[in-house]
Formats: sequence, C-alpha cells, structure tokens
Amino acid sequence: MSSTAPDPCTDDDEIITWWGLVIEGYHVTQDRLMAEIGEQFDLAPAAFDILLRLVRSPDHRMPMTKLAREAALSSGGFTKVADRLARADLIRRQPCETDRRVTYAVLTDHGLDVARRARKATAEVLRRRVLAPLGKEESAALAQAMRTLREANSTQQG
Repeated sequence: MSSTAPDPCTDDDEIITWWGLVIEGYHVTQDRLMAEIGEQFDLAPAAFDILLRLVRSPDHRMPMTKLAREAALSSGGFTKVADRLARADLIRRQPCETDRRVTYAVLTDHGLDVARRARKATAEVLRRRVLAPLGKEESAALAQAMRTLREANSTQQG
C-alpha cells in the first residue's frame, strides 16, 4: 500500500461509495460464513470467534479479560458466552497459579476438537467465498489493506 498523501481530488461520493462497498462486501461474506459455520457446528458468531481465538493461542488458553476485549464483548456479554461454552464442555475456566486476579479460558478436549474442525471448515468457506472470486494476489492485497487501516486507525486519535 502507498503511504502518499490523500488525493484531495477524489470525489466525495466516490470515496463514500468505495467505503460502502467494503462494508457491504464484508457483511454479506461474513453472513454467509457464519450461516455455514452455524449450520455445521451450531455455534453463534461470538462463541465461534472465541473458539477460533483459543485454538490459535498458545496452550489453547487466554486470560478471560483479554479474550473478551479481543472479541469486542462487554464483560457481561462475554460471561454469558463463556457460561454457554462451559456448559457445552467446550471451555473450562482455569485460575492463574501466580495471579489470583486472572482466570483463563481453556479449550477442553471436546472444545479443541470442535475448534479445529470449525477452523478447517472456515478456511474452506473462505477459499470459496473470498479466494475463489478474488484470487490469491487480490486476497493478499485486501488483507494488507485492512491491516494498514487497522494500524493507522488504532494508533491515531480522532
């Protein structure tokens, strides 16, 4: 991606349309992905997100506060999702041995199995819904563009 100054000649409607297309493309693709994953694994989007984060984390565990923050859930919202995942034997809560204020969410053996299968299914859906229409080069460029936006807008105020 280029780090040149913004083009002041870009028409207002054009740039708003570009952004609208990004949002619409994301939503329709995410809706299809979640519909397929939900149907295959009976997982709500928040539960699915948590399982994917845990399966990709060292020792398949994360501090619950960090997991809630990364999943963009409120403390109460995360607790409800974590309770459902624990009742379904997908995660368990594990106190930290060195800091009593920290509790980890840890995948159970069953949770690890479900999370691995869901990750595999997700990759297959994304190959069909993203990689096939865009190709590898445009998919990589899209990911890089989103990474650039995330970094630029995470570090800047206003």
